[in-house]
Amino acid sequence: MIPDEKTIHALWDTYHLPSDKRMHCEMVAKVASAVVKKLKENNTNIIINEQLIVAAALLHDIDKNIEKLPKEHHPDAGVRVLKQEGMDEVAEVIRTHPLHMILDKKNPPKTIEQKILFLSDKMTRYECIGIEKRFLIWKKEDYDEESQAILDAAYPKVIRLRDEILGNAGIKEEDIAKSEKSCKLE
Repeated sequence: MIPDEKTIHALWDTYHLPSDKRMHCEMVAKVASAVVKKLKENNTNIIINEQLIVAAALLHDIDKNIEKLPKEHHPDAGVRVLKQEGMDEVAEVIRTHPLHMILDKKNPPKTIEQKILFLSDKMTRYECIGIEKRFLIWKKEDYDEESQAILDAAYPKVIRLRDEILGNAGIKEEDIAKSEKSCKLE
């Protein structure tokens, strides 16, 4: 099942998603929708489930206040609860959105929906800021050595994914960032 907006907001409330994360998820959904629109305009044969991407974008951080089971990390608890809620398709899209998943040889973002969610999340903080700016912010954080290594290894792969998706859409990050409030592209 792909939830509607009312169901998504009810899930936010049920699982106590903080207001700053709600704002981030809403912006990721706007970015993802804008990318989907341009991809469809420039590739008439492409099939993308926009409803699925928007739902996944709005729910990708749902596990921020969900108690994690042993060995669970972000977004494992979110994947688990979404599957319990009967939203397997959404769970599968959000499963691959963490940064380290682009380095996973077995389970990187593969579907167009997973790639768009991954990219939209990395381009967005609380506004559309772009990949370079997002990575600069992360690099300034006080992460451990392993996390810094993940950032370093992921960066070129994220750039390649950005170039692939946005290139196929015929847009640049700046086009999205310039219209960050509405995330509508000309």
